[in-house]
Amino acid sequence: MKSTIYEHQKNKTHSMSKKLLFLCLCIGFTLASSAQTEEKKWNIGLHGGVMQYHGDLGHDYYKTNSTMYALGGLSISRYLGRYLDANILLTRGTLGYQSGTPTGFKSDFSSASFNLRFNFTAPEYIVRPYVFGGVGAILFDNQLNFHKEKIDYALPTAGGGINFRLSPVIMLNLQETFMFTNNDTRDGVVAGKNDDFLMHTVGLTFNLGSSKDSDNDGVSDKKDNCPETPAGVVVDKKGCPLDKDNDGVYDYLDNCPDQAGSQALNGCPDADGDGVADANDRCPNQAGKISLKGCPDADNDGVADIDDKCANTKPGTRVDINGCAIDSDNDGVMDDMDRCPNVAGVIALKGCPDTDGDGIADMDDRCPNTKGTSENKGCPEIAKADIVRITYIGSKIFFENNSDKLKVASLSQLDELAKILYKYEGASLTIEGHTDSVGADDFNMTLSQKRSDSVKQYLIGKGIEDARLKAIGFGETKPVASNKTTLGKAKNRRVELKTNY
Repeated sequence: MKSTIYEHQKNKTHSMSKKLLFLCLCIGFTLASSAQTEEKKWNIGLHGGVMQYHGDLGHDYYKTNSTMYALGGLSISRYLGRYLDANILLTRGTLGYQSGTPTGFKSDFSSASFNLRFNFTAPEYIVRPYVFGGVGAILFDNQLNFHKEKIDYALPTAGGGINFRLSPVIMLNLQETFMFTNNDTRDGVVAGKNDDFLMHTVGLTFNLGSSKDSDNDGVSDKKDNCPETPAGVVVDKKGCPLDKDNDGVYDYLDNCPDQAGSQALNGCPDADGDGVADANDRCPNQAGKISLKGCPDADNDGVADIDDKCANTKPGTRVDINGCAIDSDNDGVMDDMDRCPNVAGVIALKGCPDTDGDGIADMDDRCPNTKGTSENKGCPEIAKADIVRITYIGSKIFFENNSDKLKVASLSQLDELAKILYKYEGASLTIEGHTDSVGADDFNMTLSQKRSDSVKQYLIGKGIEDARLKAIGFGETKPVASNKTTLGKAKNRRVELKTNY
């Protein structure tokens, strides 16, 4: 009856173990996770399981109806590389063999083994199958009658297992450990097959250590190629912000994250290379000016060609919003052609006014309020009678002897001269002073200049503009008669008046 209950319990235990293993395999192979062991290099584990015997008395491996004794264990592992670990396994339990006959053995034991473990998958996977090999020893508590030594050496220990990551810290471990001993007498049969044992264990292991993640992006600093990523930015496995279009501008800084562009334009494309992103470029296929949103301006008038209704405007011309020259005074002549752009004029005179209607623009007309001729720069012809009178007046201008003081008789003549000059506002008058040869040349030259200046100053006093008057002294250099006679000298002492425009 006891044997039947024992076998039923073993069958139930074995069935549950197979179901648990199958469930873990199904879950584990569907998941993947970021690696933790590079930062958490140490791992400790707690294990439980059973021990089976293989030797001269029988072969219990993987038999559910044979002898199985319980054990517990502690493991310590150290990460060596992405696929390699070092592991120490310490166990405590009972081993033996009972066949239902008087033949058999049983003893409590403690064991230790050191193994190198090779993982078939990298640390980032949740499911990591592995194989291992190493050396170990078994210490028996009870001194069996048929053997005096208390320690057997397991040379080698070998096996395999699988780890399932339950969290970044906790792992589920299933392992099969074969301990091939150097002894043949634990089962009481000498000179037969060496006594070997198989441990079936299940346990939970715990990764120790902490990983530093300065920017809190989920990638430890040791693996983070971009350790200063701003908070909240999605990163790749290397800790760098995503760049979907591979243009060198991270998505969180990229104004066009789905289109490859240039760094200068925050990741946006610029098909025509004019420095304006296509999304903002009114002329994306023609290089243009940034100020005109990427459109060209052939005449450089500040209006894009696509808006310019006067595309050939002269450079420097002020234009309106349509790119056409402005006509500020609305006289029909555009400013770029208008000589008087701020004063309404006539088309024939390039936009300049002609107040007196003589065909000469006011700006060129010396007599803008009186009709004149082009020969006289817009001023009227001086009447011949007036010319004759001016010449006559010049001959009636006299000065005190050896002085530039006008005689009283000359003043009325100059008053008449001023009235004539009023009639011809654009006319100029040249006053030429001459002397005879009496006296030194320098004295005569100075005297003639002073006399001319005296006439000029008198006319200015009568309201004639200074700009219209020119005074020149020639001294005795231009005689009109011989200075050898009294009459000739009198003729040479003279003032000549000449009008012109």
